[in-house]
Amino acid sequence: MKIDKENPIRCPWPSDDLLMVEYHDKEWGVPVHDDRKIFEFLILEGMQAGLSWSTILHKRENFRKAFDNFDVEKVAIYDGRKIRSLLSDAGIIRNRLKLEAAVNNARQFMNVQEEFGSFDEYVWRFVDGMPIVNKRKTLKNLPARTRESDLMSADLKKRGFKFVGTTICYAHMQAAGMVNDHMVDCFRYKELKQINAAK
Repeated sequence: MKIDKENPIRCPWPSDDLLMVEYHDKEWGVPVHDDRKIFEFLILEGMQAGLSWSTILHKRENFRKAFDNFDVEKVAIYDGRKIRSLLSDAGIIRNRLKLEAAVNNARQFMNVQEEFGSFDEYVWRFVDGMPIVNKRKTLKNLPARTRESDLMSADLKKRGFKFVGTTICYAHMQAAGMVNDHMVDCFRYKELKQINAAK
């Protein structure tokens, strides 16, 4: 299938939101093996609970400033004073439970790093180290959860993580390239399939 560089066929969900289009074209579904980036996605996906990804994406730069560029060691030592400061930051999601969960999750994230050497080593075990390549034809075919996300969610909860339900975990798997959920006619589906095959 030849890709039209000017008007490529892409998944319908970014719509005409330019930031969402850029995220779809450059990030979504690309395998992530950097712990800082994985931590960023986990925190942002927790923040997304009950909201749209577009809302979070448009606040991502504010989140990066507020959360020390998602430096897990810095976030892990945030105290009540820092939480109060974050609650007054209009540029992010000001939800106390989500903010406290982010700090808690940073601490648990570091525990996992210590146990497995990296969070990357731990989390990719849920897909046996390789992206699952799906064949979705329409958005209706996209599930909210899978067996793998159920297992990931249960294990994270057992380890003390919060805001890591199976739907959030599946969103993480999609974002971090643990699954390729681009529509089969989307230009990124074939590109990512080739990138993964070359590894």
